[in-house]
Amino acid sequence: MTSNQDTRFFGHPAGLSTLFFTELWERFGYYGMRAILVLFMTAPVASGGLGFDVTKAFAIYGLYTASVYMMSLPGGWVADRILGQQKSVLYGGVLIAIGYLMLALTQQWTFFLGMFIVVLGTGLLKPNISTIVGQIYAPEDPRRESGFSIFYMGINLGSTIAPLICGWVGEKMNWHWGLGLAGVGMTFGVVTILRGQKRLGEAGLRPVTPPTPEIGAQWQRSFRNAVGAVVLAGVVLAGLHLSGVMELSAERLVNGAGFVLVTITLGLFGWMFWGGDWTPEERKRLVVIAVLFVGSTLFWAAYEQAGSSFNLFAKNNTDRMLLGLQLPASWFQSLNASFIICFAAVFAWMWIKMGARQPSSVMKFAIAMLCAALGFGVMMGAAYLAGETGRVSPMWLVATYLLHTWGELLLSPVGLSAMTRLAPVRVGGLMMGVWFLSLSMGNWLAGRLAAFYGNMPPADLFRTLGILTLVTAVVLAVVARPVARMMREVQ
Repeated sequence: MTSNQDTRFFGHPAGLSTLFFTELWERFGYYGMRAILVLFMTAPVASGGLGFDVTKAFAIYGLYTASVYMMSLPGGWVADRILGQQKSVLYGGVLIAIGYLMLALTQQWTFFLGMFIVVLGTGLLKPNISTIVGQIYAPEDPRRESGFSIFYMGINLGSTIAPLICGWVGEKMNWHWGLGLAGVGMTFGVVTILRGQKRLGEAGLRPVTPPTPEIGAQWQRSFRNAVGAVVLAGVVLAGLHLSGVMELSAERLVNGAGFVLVTITLGLFGWMFWGGDWTPEERKRLVVIAVLFVGSTLFWAAYEQAGSSFNLFAKNNTDRMLLGLQLPASWFQSLNASFIICFAAVFAWMWIKMGARQPSSVMKFAIAMLCAALGFGVMMGAAYLAGETGRVSPMWLVATYLLHTWGELLLSPVGLSAMTRLAPVRVGGLMMGVWFLSLSMGNWLAGRLAAFYGNMPPADLFRTLGILTLVTAVVLAVVARPVARMMREVQ
């Protein structure tokens, strides 16, 4: 049955329901764990937390969120050449569930091992489930865009309800139960993909056929060598740590991840500009992609304060009393996804209504950075007021999340669309990897910036981030016209 004949899920292929609920539960786990991760790490040991200082907790948070996006690159390669998308999603879901359930245990080593397993699983699942969504439709099927919109709604539903449930259980009952609840959610996701796998048909069932048997054998060897190298590196590092030769501290891991990210980024862009047999038109495309990369990285570095510095501000400096009950600080993490549900259609309608009069992609990035800067301006005012009164109204955080969500809606879908238009055909997949790399770099940088929260007054941190985002907005606005001219020349 082709996708044009299959209308069993609200007029869409039945396989969309499998992918919708699998992704809903995966996002439930990710955002449920993310909502309480910093709060758990900084909570006193006596209350069941890890008792980490703020700097260490934020560094680990940034490393974790950066690694999730960074692993999307090898995860897509493994699916394309070794496993196929369906098996990658299934195996990734199993790993994620195991990792989250390990967080429910009380040992510190199980916490870190569980996070590592979640990163591996998310790298397999996250990039490939979206690929299957596109494959369940025929290329000419007019329902494709609508199907992705429904799928995106599943992402935001999971992201909205997760902090409410995991946050309440974690903050009010037991931290480990809240973290483990993310694993229960992902287990439901694994059951969903197992029960609904037949609905997916041939979509993503098999890896691509290698051009020659020799190349196929080379792919298999590369995969085995990569797995062996990861296992060997893990054993060596564990041995060095246990023997006392080198302490495997969180700070070393974070710095090492930063070095790897910077090396990959510089190497990639060095090859893009000075290597490769690029045509003049392709070089113009790469210049625009580099501008978007920088803008995306800095935006996500600002935006991802939500789970770190904003989270602690909600806990320590926000009045959370409602009808005699103190609301969990993690509940504020639901605001972003709920705002996306409210405003995504509004932004889509606005771009259609404006037509050719809408701002260029780079100008939209500049406006997104301006929204981020305004959000930090709000937080700076809230921090100054909290210094005088102790706690402030939750509306300060609500206003900040609203501004940052508008920024996300200006930048994220626009950036994805621009990458698909600008990427030279022969490196289309690689350029989408560049987009994920900007998210990874931004998340890592977010953790490093948030680490100053414990070393300077919150108002100073928010003012610094506000100035950084405002300067970036101005620079992007200045270069928007020449870059837009360059984009018109290559389209």
